[in-house]
Amino acid sequence: MDTINEIKRQEQYREKVKKYNQKKIVTYMLLTMGCQLNENDSEKLCGMLEQMGYQKTANTKEADLVVFNTCCVRENAEDKLFGKLGELKRLKEEKGTMIAIGGCMMQEKHITNKIKESYPFVDLIFGTHTLYKFPEDLYEVLQKRKRIEDIIHVDGKIYEGLPIKRDSHIKASVTIMNGCNNFCSYCIVPYVRGRERSRQPKEIIQEVKELARQGYQEITLLGQNVNSYLRVEREKNIQFEEYEGIYSFATLLKAINQIEGIERIRFISPHPKDFTDDVIDAIRTCDKVCKLVHLPLQSGNSRVLKEMNRKYTKEQYLALVKKMKANIPNLTLSTDIIVGFPGETDEEFEDTLDVVRQVNFEQVYMFIYSRRIGTPADSMENQVPEEQKHKRFNQLKTLVESQIEQNNQKYIETVHKVLVEGESKNNKALLTGRTDSNKVVIFEGNKNLVGKVIELRIVSEHMWYLKGVWNKEKEVEKLTNQKEKGEE
Repeated sequence: MDTINEIKRQEQYREKVKKYNQKKIVTYMLLTMGCQLNENDSEKLCGMLEQMGYQKTANTKEADLVVFNTCCVRENAEDKLFGKLGELKRLKEEKGTMIAIGGCMMQEKHITNKIKESYPFVDLIFGTHTLYKFPEDLYEVLQKRKRIEDIIHVDGKIYEGLPIKRDSHIKASVTIMNGCNNFCSYCIVPYVRGRERSRQPKEIIQEVKELARQGYQEITLLGQNVNSYLRVEREKNIQFEEYEGIYSFATLLKAINQIEGIERIRFISPHPKDFTDDVIDAIRTCDKVCKLVHLPLQSGNSRVLKEMNRKYTKEQYLALVKKMKANIPNLTLSTDIIVGFPGETDEEFEDTLDVVRQVNFEQVYMFIYSRRIGTPADSMENQVPEEQKHKRFNQLKTLVESQIEQNNQKYIETVHKVLVEGESKNNKALLTGRTDSNKVVIFEGNKNLVGKVIELRIVSEHMWYLKGVWNKEKEVEKLTNQKEKGEE
């Protein structure tokens, strides 16, 4: 069955579930683990659930249906899931709460076997490639009152047209591709998300245009390796509909940059080995593309990088950074680093610290290596002792925090454009937003500024956020000038 007809079929199942629930108020709670791709999938689950008549709740005890969208990148996600399932057993017995588990973790056979053996009260298990079938699977559970398992272990198609329910009305993520072909030796993602499949350019552009029409200001393009967008399709002569001159990631950035209403464009995650000159040029020339680029390092030692199957060396990474800094004004960089990869020595870890010192990242996401069953790194000898991993992690953390504190000083008494996102979580009297470089800024201002890009003067820094001052008079003057130009 083609994807269009399958989506229409799932629409019918959404109506069936809605009809099944029409005489009662039904609620759902959704717990998302993992990356922004998982969060984007959860927005689709929310969209489907709310079309089926479910209302969202944050209280587990109130929920008629609890859905887990899982991640399998690190072991603590498994611990979190099994802990939550243990807590839900009593609720299941008391009020018949339905439990559904989906996402990457469900593509791992040993995990699904454990759920079936140790948590037989789970009603629905679905994988990354069958998310679009959630309405049908849920209807089957409701009707038959028996557990449904719907997992396929091949590369799934990309199904367009799924409903999406986003929490934010200002920022939105847009998936541009699924899967990964890199097979880093520590990573389980290619085994659970499948091979790279790019979305059609037309579908992406139409989605972004619709988001702009709805008033969204910032778009984040998502993929496991965004800068290889459409590469596989070109290399294998797989048909894709060229649209508005889009045939690569660079041309996609340029096309989205032309969409009226969108103020900012971000993307994650690129791979250093695929960071081509045309992408660098697109970042430089596209005024809406943020100049903070996430460039995963993982390790600063060339031997460790080879064992990780990253396909670049320390020297090549530093050369790329040098080229990017030379060609992109006001560039800032963030990165991912794994500490304690199998066989990593103290001397090799020093290379990682050396790269951090040289590059001076704006943000560093630090992770202690976590063994993943089914990956080559899991069977490697010389696993680093946990105590040594934590010692190195603390060394890296100390260095990174000292750089952040130093970098923050550069913001003092400078003016930055900030997209205002809403009230500060810690102080409702203040507003919060982010700079182009993704720095959190809090400030005093009117609630009607939410969703707008305004200029703030930074007056102080506090490690994880900056404090700004809004020049109300200047903003009024700018709005007046815009109005006058519009009237002319």
